[in-house]
Amino acid sequence: MLSPREFRVPALMLAGSGAAEQIGAHCRQRGLKRGLIVTDQIMQKIGLVEKVETILGQHDITSVVYAGVNSEPVVEFVQEGLNLYKENNCDFLLAVGGGSPIDTAKAISVMTTNPGSIEQYKGIGKIGTPGAPLVALPTTAGTGSEATVYTVITDTKTDVKMLIGSPHLMPDIAVVDPLLTFSSPPGVTAATGVDALVHAIEAYVSVKAQPMADIFCISAIELISQNIRQAWSNGNNQDAREKVMLGALQAGIAFSNSSVALVHGMSRPIGAYFHIAHGVSNAALLGVVTEFSLIGNPVRYAHIAKAMGEQTDGLAYMDAADLAVKAINRLIKDIKVPSLRELGVEEEKLMRLAPSMADAAIDSGSPANNPRKPTKQEIIELYNRAYNAA
Repeated sequence: MLSPREFRVPALMLAGSGAAEQIGAHCRQRGLKRGLIVTDQIMQKIGLVEKVETILGQHDITSVVYAGVNSEPVVEFVQEGLNLYKENNCDFLLAVGGGSPIDTAKAISVMTTNPGSIEQYKGIGKIGTPGAPLVALPTTAGTGSEATVYTVITDTKTDVKMLIGSPHLMPDIAVVDPLLTFSSPPGVTAATGVDALVHAIEAYVSVKAQPMADIFCISAIELISQNIRQAWSNGNNQDAREKVMLGALQAGIAFSNSSVALVHGMSRPIGAYFHIAHGVSNAALLGVVTEFSLIGNPVRYAHIAKAMGEQTDGLAYMDAADLAVKAINRLIKDIKVPSLRELGVEEEKLMRLAPSMADAAIDSGSPANNPRKPTKQEIIELYNRAYNAA
């Protein structure tokens, strides 16, 4: 029996080439007048922020720019952006960039109406009041943050990546325009693409999986795995870019309504301690974690293998599930996502920190969603295996 479940998506999703041109009209329809654009210096340098300002200006909407998001989101970015929002009497936010500007803008949004500081809201369901209206304009096909109820903000005092979840973090408008991803270099395309693939895979095998999200999971796995190589090798391949970005959106919808699992739980401490991009640390873990997890739900992993293009007809479920590991490892190798060793992570430091990292992973709650629940010692061993897998 299927128990009642919520299924949340942005109030409006604009998807397709040229969708960004419609931002001004939709903001105007909502009576919005002055926006804080949350972005990074790269988006400014390539002229995308100016383009967005022009689109807003065509509808008599003024804007102020906060371009300080120069790394994965931290508490300080949230406070700086919030101060700028209040000082300039803004009435909405518009995030332009990858997952970092979007996650930062989400946190700023809820802090415009909720007391205290963002650290107080670590965890799930602690945000009491809806924030300022938020438009999310992703420029990478990966995080899916434009369609999720989560944000991840690092507390620099403790080096902890805080997962914060609330329906109030869902953007009001998600604008998914693949033309904006053409500026992404191959390395970013690869890392963000794998990040999105992990979202879809983990949402599908999670113990919190649900039928509505399952549809998005399988579609996302197919779109990403069968097009990411082309998007990586030729950034101007519009068809591949469109399919990967649509897959990333679907993956975001999927995991926001189901959950992520062990890969994400183990990935966050890697990012916090070694300052490695989230998608890259996910890629380093995905193969070994999948191999560990197969026995927990071989039927679902067999479905994943088939969605990734593997020939599974006539195979026992466990044999078909094994093909998912092979397909994942081959994909990561083909698009040259670097391993932890190749990124310069020191093995001695990793293993010294592994017990604390395992505790942080378990505390996040994500490993409990995995089809095979790991012990602390098993997580430590998985870190070791991931390091030595390359």
